[in-house]
Amino acid sequence: MTKTSLLTVASALTLCITASPIFAQNAATVAFLMPDQASTRYEEHDWPGFQSAMGELCPDCTLIYQNGNADVALQQQQFNSVIAQGASIIVLDPVDSSAAAALVQIAQSQDVKVIAYDRPIPDVPADYYVSFDNEGIGYAIAQSLVEHLQAEGVADGSGVLQINGSPTDAAAGLIRDGIDRALDNSPYETLSEFDTPDWAPPRAQEWAAGQITRFGDEITGIVAANDGTAGGAIAALKAAGVTPIPPVTGNDATLAALQRIIAGDQYNTISKPSEIVAAASAEVAVAFMRGETPEAKTMLYDTPSELFVPAVVTRENIKAEIFDAGIQNVEDVCTEAYVDACRDLGLMD
Repeated sequence: MTKTSLLTVASALTLCITASPIFAQNAATVAFLMPDQASTRYEEHDWPGFQSAMGELCPDCTLIYQNGNADVALQQQQFNSVIAQGASIIVLDPVDSSAAAALVQIAQSQDVKVIAYDRPIPDVPADYYVSFDNEGIGYAIAQSLVEHLQAEGVADGSGVLQINGSPTDAAAGLIRDGIDRALDNSPYETLSEFDTPDWAPPRAQEWAAGQITRFGDEITGIVAANDGTAGGAIAALKAAGVTPIPPVTGNDATLAALQRIIAGDQYNTISKPSEIVAAASAEVAVAFMRGETPEAKTMLYDTPSELFVPAVVTRENIKAEIFDAGIQNVEDVCTEAYVDACRDLGLMD
């Protein structure tokens, strides 16, 4: 699905009105709390996307942005602080999905609405959940790798490594479930598996280096749950002098990952413009401000939810999915080190 079509879906978010359409508050305070800085997406895409959407929907609203920097205690302080500052709606991407249950209870006891964002909160239902389909993402990247290995004639029974996300992130657990579903039904063996603390690329690199020493050329592919862990795995492969680099998956379509795909170092990623989820969460926030009940497109962990379906990106479709769709500019991605590879793909003259 292209960025344009996803934006159309997000802007068409249908709301089931159960109260007066008149704003309950004309200048509400809305907080946007993100989990970490290991990924650049929050400052570069999620927060700007939310700001932009709220600027159109509620220009008089006061917006507060905080990042928990992978610190559960810090995010709890930020959560309490924004309530003290008068936030009536909190969009929360939790550092720790389990610990966030207490935050939801605190908010709801004070009539503050919580929109779970990107990462679900399984133990206590938030008022709404907006995300991409994380289990679908895990399945898609792993199945794409399986099909590639089969197309390349890699023998049944060959081994792959599995690098999951943070063990405290429920979304990472859903991605892992999708990966498991694809690999369990494939002819390939999972050699070893790792849950990456805080999604930290150096931790993924360190673990991958040990597995390269352990398994050597038995490794015919690596399923990494996001582009950061993929980058760590690829760095470990290069440091060990592995040639050719086995196909490595990713997720998030970061600029660095797109460059690695163009260069042939990374096999795939997932294009999921964060602005899509940010815009949808802004729609939900404004609905709550109006006293409306946003329609549940599905239910997850007993929470009304809206889940978007992203696209897998490889060298074969990167032009259409990323550049033709306007998600990235060729000039930003095809820097000096990647000019020749970009020309080979028809991205530059």
